[in-house]
Amino acid sequence: MTKFSDLNLNPKVLKAIEEAGYETPTPIQAEAIPHALEGRDVLGIAQTGTGKTASFTLPMLSLLSRGRARARMPRSLVLCPTRELAAQVAENFDTYSKHLKLTKALLIGGVSFKEQDKLIDKGVDVLIATPGRLLDHFERGKLLLTGVQIMVVDEADRMLDMGFIPDIERIFSLTPFTRQTLFFSATMAPEIERITNTFLSNPARVEVARQATASETIEQGVVMFKPSRRDKADSEKRKLLRALIDREGDSCSNAIIFCNRKIDVDVVAKSLIKYGYDAAPIHGDLDQSQRTRTLDGFRAGTLRFLIASDVAARGLDVPAVSHVFNFDVPSHAEDYVHRIGRTGRAGRSGKALMICNPRDEKNLAGVEALLQKEIPRVESPVTFTPSTTETEAPQGSDERPAKPRRTRSVSRGKPEERPVAAHKAPETSAEQAIEAAPQPERQQERRTERTPEPRQERNEPRPDRNRDRNDNNAPRQREGRGRQDHGSGPRVVGLGDHLPSFIALSFDERRAG
Repeated sequence: MTKFSDLNLNPKVLKAIEEAGYETPTPIQAEAIPHALEGRDVLGIAQTGTGKTASFTLPMLSLLSRGRARARMPRSLVLCPTRELAAQVAENFDTYSKHLKLTKALLIGGVSFKEQDKLIDKGVDVLIATPGRLLDHFERGKLLLTGVQIMVVDEADRMLDMGFIPDIERIFSLTPFTRQTLFFSATMAPEIERITNTFLSNPARVEVARQATASETIEQGVVMFKPSRRDKADSEKRKLLRALIDREGDSCSNAIIFCNRKIDVDVVAKSLIKYGYDAAPIHGDLDQSQRTRTLDGFRAGTLRFLIASDVAARGLDVPAVSHVFNFDVPSHAEDYVHRIGRTGRAGRSGKALMICNPRDEKNLAGVEALLQKEIPRVESPVTFTPSTTETEAPQGSDERPAKPRRTRSVSRGKPEERPVAAHKAPETSAEQAIEAAPQPERQQERRTERTPEPRQERNEPRPDRNRDRNDNNAPRQREGRGRQDHGSGPRVVGLGDHLPSFIALSFDERRAG
């Protein structure tokens, strides 16, 4: 059996490994370290939790033990997709480089630029960074990458995802062509692997297990969840999660609960806290200091449940996680392998349970296709009986009561609805039409409050008074507009209650006149 002492590592690195309690390398370490020590590019693929971080950390320290860094020019660069993974890699370097005089710097967001600039100005042998913060320092003129000898991309499939490709390509263009490049990941899709070929030169491919496989020490299960009503789906799903936790009992010493969306992380965390569970959220929108405190509390055992987005699914090493709950089926099948890999690490046993509702069955099929096996179905600890309410009854059914029709009462001062005539009214002359025109409703309401007058007297036109008023106003209007009356015909005086005679004439009569 291969031991670390057989891998030609630096004696000071071997001493640190022994003090850490390790003696036998994992399969990925045993195969990748010799190639890395030879200076070859390496493409390493292995299950999560198998020690990939040490696979590049140990040979890097051995190669960097000779030489010294210059100001603002790091000798090696490690790129990580998340702040938490970058911090974890930095901890590994601290563990294995305790007997070496090597310096490092951690460049992640949420931390002051000033402190990071001080470390870079002194010169660092190992620079561990996330792509965004690294480019920020470069654009500010505080960093040069022309002295990078070894470059590592951890979780390469995530780093080379569509959102990271432009940053990765730019960072690679800033490093020397003669660098040594190491790629490590638990999954490597074919299209992603084609992209890595542009960054690696004749790499040594190290694949110690079939891609995207979960550890055999992890017991997996999925609960098929169907809500009773659509508007109760979220609350019933959280109730099911609490029931699953309670059913596991004391065997669930701690657990990570994964959600697809950040907003769901906060909602689930608040729900568990409300019902007396020791829980806290962690996702990318939280302040870095809060994320660090939450993660430290979970590692120390003072926090039992960590509700997380996929920011915690990649590379986080918490040795004794008993359970992983997938509150949502991951939209990317590869993420399922990373999520459940947080338990069952270093040969320990673990359990991973997942909740699947009807709309996630397609994603579940993708996960099972990636694993090439069916995930066992687990009986739900609670059942939700579908119910039909009044609001969900179909139109026209007897379950929905008919709405009472509103009627209008004359006694309350509101006009009574008049039936629409079914026959066509006879044709009338223009004068009769004007006389028969209905009065406005306001006038009609006022008439109901006083003694009605005979209809004929109320609607009888008063041409004499209207004519006198129009005759008095007409000269003033003409004078104001500067018009003159030349006696060219009868005056047009409006159509209120008076109909001029020429309108009643036919077209032929008017032309003849």
